[in-house]
Amino acid sequence: MNNTKQDLQRLLLAAVLALPLAAMADIAGDEAPGAPGRKPDAGPRADERRGPAQQAGDERDGPRGGGPGRGPGFGPGPGFDGVPPYLRGIDLTEAQQDKIFSIVHGQIPYLREQDKARDKADRALFELHRAAKYDDGAAVRLAQAAAQADANITLSHLRTEQKVLGVLTAGQRKSLEERRSGRPPRGEPGREPDREPGREPGREPSPATVQ
Repeated sequence: MNNTKQDLQRLLLAAVLALPLAAMADIAGDEAPGAPGRKPDAGPRADERRGPAQQAGDERDGPRGGGPGRGPGFGPGPGFDGVPPYLRGIDLTEAQQDKIFSIVHGQIPYLREQDKARDKADRALFELHRAAKYDDGAAVRLAQAAAQADANITLSHLRTEQKVLGVLTAGQRKSLEERRSGRPPRGEPGREPDREPGREPGREPSPATVQ
């Protein structure tokens, strides 16, 4: 029983780390904006809007499926160090890693509470489809409860992200911002050298333009 509880906690932590800034976790991935087969203005897919446990592989009845961390691919895996995926490649000190781990791990109980509340409301809404008598007032209250839990989860991720960013140095935040914008940090392979405006790389200015 203890082992099962510990495994669940580790899976929850892995899910928490994977959720914030998911769009930045793999900027060059197939699902990034502008990727082949993906419209530039396309929003998240239906399975992306659902939690990690509600994606493929969770066959439980109900509109959402299971709780966080039970979906495939969200286990901690070998070398799990508690650092969010979007910080991979950032040179963190051991003290920074410890602080970030504490920040992320600290939100797990609250996120689990909100996920359970959302799941409970969703299942009750699902049951209304089969109810002998429809209760509109109950449906409104349940929909509001599910929406509030979703909002609480989103806010928790945003606030946690800001706390994590507060641990980084100015240089680390700049490197992260350059990765967000798709530009390799200075000195990294793939970054074009700075050039004069209007001048193509590798070409000398024509004599007519030389002052």
